[in-house]
Amino acid sequence: MTLRRKLALIAALYFVEGFPMGVYRDVWQALYFTEAGFSKTAVGVASGFGLAWSLKVLWSPLVDRFGDWRHWIAGALTAMAAVLALVPGLGSGEALWFAVAVFCLASATQDIALDAYSVPLTERGEEGPLNAARTSAYRIGRLALGAGLPLLATAAGWASAHRVAAVFAAVAALLVLFAPRPALVPKLRRDWRGMLRSWARPGLAHALGFLVLHRLGDFALAPMVGPFWIERGFTRAEFASLSTFAGVWAGISGAVFAAWFVARATLERALAIGLALAVASNLAYAGAALSGSPAAVVAAGVCESLCSGAAGVAFMALLVRACERSHAAVQYAALTAFYPLSGSLVGMLSGATVERIGFAGYFALTASFALPSLLLIPMAVRWADAGSPARS
Repeated sequence: MTLRRKLALIAALYFVEGFPMGVYRDVWQALYFTEAGFSKTAVGVASGFGLAWSLKVLWSPLVDRFGDWRHWIAGALTAMAAVLALVPGLGSGEALWFAVAVFCLASATQDIALDAYSVPLTERGEEGPLNAARTSAYRIGRLALGAGLPLLATAAGWASAHRVAAVFAAVAALLVLFAPRPALVPKLRRDWRGMLRSWARPGLAHALGFLVLHRLGDFALAPMVGPFWIERGFTRAEFASLSTFAGVWAGISGAVFAAWFVARATLERALAIGLALAVASNLAYAGAALSGSPAAVVAAGVCESLCSGAAGVAFMALLVRACERSHAAVQYAALTAFYPLSGSLVGMLSGATVERIGFAGYFALTASFALPSLLLIPMAVRWADAGSPARS
């Protein structure tokens, strides 16, 4: 498959992968739960549903071993469509939390299958453009729902917005079945021992430590961004257009720059610069909280998206490089399970922490969370490179 065709295919798939996070983070967690009357503490606790993306490693072997990955993606999208259709009528009780949990589990399952399908397409040396396509398409998909639904809800109400999202998911479930058939090797897919055996090499503990810490600041920051904007007086439409819409395009710009940089620099250097950018973005939010200026809040949102987009490309390059083609579902799921785990746990306490020390103090605190990972970058890269020849 040519690089151009790979770029088009990955862009389409990761557009689909991005939309559930737009619903969960940018709509439900940032706006819908707050407007429904939940406290900051409750919104913070709700971020715990993000553990689904860490726990997905537990059922990733089933996705890896059985069936066509396209069918897994379509099934997950169908489940999400059903949840989206039901949410407006569930009120704010236990039924809503159950529906959100089902949605997150389905989204995590979609991620397993989609990554298993797409990761093997990336050859050594193609990480820059293909991971930029992943990051950009994911952010555009997140934008389509994260910014579009609040704007639609302003005009037609939350019920209509959720119905449109349900139709989107159902159509995506149908279209994904027309993607090219994946190259499946049954014997390799059933090699359970081989799935993780190649990772038992020097540096594994350091690599896992890096994964847990590197994006911790971003995940800890995320649950309180929406409440922060709303408390600063921004309306639903302003949050959607300024934070989500402008932020997503800033993230895409960051990803494009990172693709160029990753292709020319060592991965170790790219990861270090990405970490510095991530710390700067959290500090920008702390500064905005101290200033109280609406312009500072908008600038912090754009800065966070720009830096996160740039940092994500280098980070994803490390993940892809560490995976073998024949076991991409389990290996990529395992790697991506580690890095949001600590963030989800910290995020559950974010609302309570903000209520104690304020937004400025909390945002400044999150800027320090990922700094220890700087020491682990060289060992993590060496560990990934030691296994990359086995991917071919």
